Amino acid sequence: MPWRSSLLRKGPVFVGLGVAAILLTFLGPARAGDEIQLYDASIAEVGQWTIQHHFNYTFNGRKEPDFPGGLVANHALNATPEFAYGVTDWFEFGFYIPWAVDGGGRFLSNAAKVRALFVTPEEAKRTFWYGLNFEFDFPTKQFAQTRFAMEIRPIIGWRNSQWDLIVNPIVDVGFGSFGDIDFAPAVRLDRKLDEDTYVALEYYTDLGRPDHFFPFQQQQHQLFGVVDFKVGEIEVDLGVGYGFTSGSDRLIGKTILTYAIPVPGKKEEPAEKSMKPPPKMRASMRPTSTAQLLGDPFGGMR
Repeated sequence: MPWRSSLLRKGPVFVGLGVAAILLTFLGPARAGDEIQLYDASIAEVGQWTIQHHFNYTFNGRKEPDFPGGLVANHALNATPEFAYGVTDWFEFGFYIPWAVDGGGRFLSNAAKVRALFVTPEEAKRTFWYGLNFEFDFPTKQFAQTRFAMEIRPIIGWRNSQWDLIVNPIVDVGFGSFGDIDFAPAVRLDRKLDEDTYVALEYYTDLGRPDHFFPFQQQQHQLFGVVDFKVGEIEVDLGVGYGFTSGSDRLIGKTILTYAIPVPGKKEEPAEKSMKPPPKMRASMRPTSTAQLLGDPFGGMR
């Protein structure tokens, strides 16, 4: 679908959001994380590559680094190009090339990451699904005090015709003399408004060691308002987050752009199956008009 007709169909609000997505890529001078996203167990089709780019900008964040020489979050842009390949209908392999621009305009590479994602097949057709993602990090000195780290991300999801609830109880592990274990659960509740259009609340935390949480004000607690929509073949996820504790960055903007490269030799299907999104655009679910949503916002839960 052409950009122009798609934007006009979705209305002026999405034109503004699209402009915001472009601006986020140029705002520069994190600790904003390189990924602010709930995994929902959707994966690329077998034989398909997907390209996803994350941009997270900290408008108002913490002024001190997490460790000496570390990246300062305030006025920093974190970005992560991500490439994923569907190996089977239950396994996807991916790799990242994260980078950042700090508040002083300095470009910083965060080396590379690789991941292996295992899920229940055909997640979009299920009311309950689950998965498990393993991510292996090789961070540079501005991003971590360890040279090797790992993320273990369980994925649990439930849905009915209009609502999705997704939980990611994430565990981060750092190896070496400065290594530690960190528990950072996240949750998303979304509602479908129209075909390929969703609104959501996403809640991200960082609580500290599972056996000894940080004091509350040192923990991270951030709530994001998010909208997902499509512009042509590009899936867009836009969000603004607010931090509730002194250990949180106070105001963050995020956007995720996703494109699925068509599988070679496969005939195009009419939008029945979506690409891997952030999160998945569930075309098979029944749409809800804005008027219906305002009149009975919890109708789909009964």
